[in-house]
Amino acid sequence: MNTLLSIDGNTAFNHKFDWPFVFQKFELLQVTFTSMNELISDHILSYHFDLEQSISTIKLPKLVEWLLPYSGNETQRIMTLFYKKYYHDQSPRTLIFGINPGRLGGGLTGIPFTDPVKLIEECQIENSFPKKPELSAQFIYQVIHQWGGLDRFYSQFYISSLCPLGFIKEGVNYNYYDDKILTNSVTPFIVQNIIAQKKIGRSDSKVAYCLGEGKNFDFFNRLNAEHHFFDKIIPLPHPRWIMQYRRKSINQFLDLYIERLGN
Repeated sequence: MNTLLSIDGNTAFNHKFDWPFVFQKFELLQVTFTSMNELISDHILSYHFDLEQSISTIKLPKLVEWLLPYSGNETQRIMTLFYKKYYHDQSPRTLIFGINPGRLGGGLTGIPFTDPVKLIEECQIENSFPKKPELSAQFIYQVIHQWGGLDRFYSQFYISSLCPLGFIKEGVNYNYYDDKILTNSVTPFIVQNIIAQKKIGRSDSKVAYCLGEGKNFDFFNRLNAEHHFFDKIIPLPHPRWIMQYRRKSINQFLDLYIERLGN
């Protein structure tokens, strides 16, 4: 079956997918939500720890490799401590979607926008990872404190990524939208991930937030127009872009985040 996928709104590519097989594979990853007594932390952990079994049929472009953060023993230990600390309940969360994990943040710790330094300083979770700070994590934790602290923020929001696994090309971070063939290849994976994350976070369909006002937001918006995940997607400037190019105006962006997250 040949499926026509549009990546940039102008160019379309014919890419061969065995859709029934792809979705059957993802059914193996769906957390069972039949019991309302199950906790969000347990859903998050079981879903992410099993993710790697879903990618064997996804072909990546030349020189692009998967970044697989959830299989390491230390990462699983850290994730278990973090999510049982902040998500060990059944309360609905509003979803915030990043791009995909990077090597120094979520791609190392398994927790989006939380580097090894923030794990210790902010979450009081000791870890054996190299203590190298990550720019996006620095900004996100300022937002969290502006919101009222970790307990309050994480009780209301659940940060995930459109693509829950990351990519590396020639030793550096790579995003799902950096290569049109890669985007085509992982689109079914992303669609099923959004569906799963909505269920995990017990999110309603009213609003979700997107970190990144450019390519990540454009792609998410197009998927949402097709699949109707949410009534509205609100973009936020990406934390790394702020820290790299607009650091002098950081207070302005902190106010912007608090204003938009409060909508």
